[in-house]
Amino acid sequence: MISIIIPVYNNWECLEKCLASLTKQTFGDFEVVVVNDGGIPLIATNKYEGPLKIRFFRIEHGGAPKARNFGFDQAKGELVLFCDADMELRSDCLEKMVKALKENPDKSYVYADFKYGWKKFKFWAFDPEKLRQNNYVNTCSLLRREDFPRFDESLPKFQDWDLWLTLLDQGKTGVYIPETLFKASTGKGMISKWLPKAVYKLPFIKTRSLERYKKWKEVVQKKHGIIISNFQFPISK
Repeated sequence: MISIIIPVYNNWECLEKCLASLTKQTFGDFEVVVVNDGGIPLIATNKYEGPLKIRFFRIEHGGAPKARNFGFDQAKGELVLFCDADMELRSDCLEKMVKALKENPDKSYVYADFKYGWKKFKFWAFDPEKLRQNNYVNTCSLLRREDFPRFDESLPKFQDWDLWLTLLDQGKTGVYIPETLFKASTGKGMISKWLPKAVYKLPFIKTRSLERYKKWKEVVQKKHGIIISNFQFPISK
């Protein structure tokens, strides 16, 4: 069984689309764990009348990593998928990912291409050195439960990159599906933010957001013994 863990923080309107995409999955053996990260409790368990097996929890606000770790502790599946509330999965997403893991028993997780608003992110077969240079594995990847090292709750940025690097440090790798299996919204209030990479190369661009990304990227690099001189704007959340 797959446990789909969804952290939510005042973006319940997006969750409806996410859940709707889960009802259309061709793979049906999964549960949904929704963790309200201290936001407005607009949805309660007794208000959901759909076909999905959903358990709702509410915790004190602590950020997405804390909410994901809490959701994992409640999860029952041998496979886990951390899915943000602003994501919609293609109907065969779970089926494709499960198949890839079954065919690659030596791999800890499976990742795929995705769309973020109008932008399509297309990647490549797993490459340890490229992963050390920059993150290309989205949080919404199917992971074997026994291999999950937990998210580092001290990191406000790059928690997903840190997760995959931690697994790599342990000798665990992933397998790639060259298909666009899900999409993420760019609506107001989403955790995800993205601008074309060229924008961040302009000499007059120096924003607080960019400086924050640089700072926390360097923290993750140092944690994993990575030295990179040239900053590359990440795909991380």
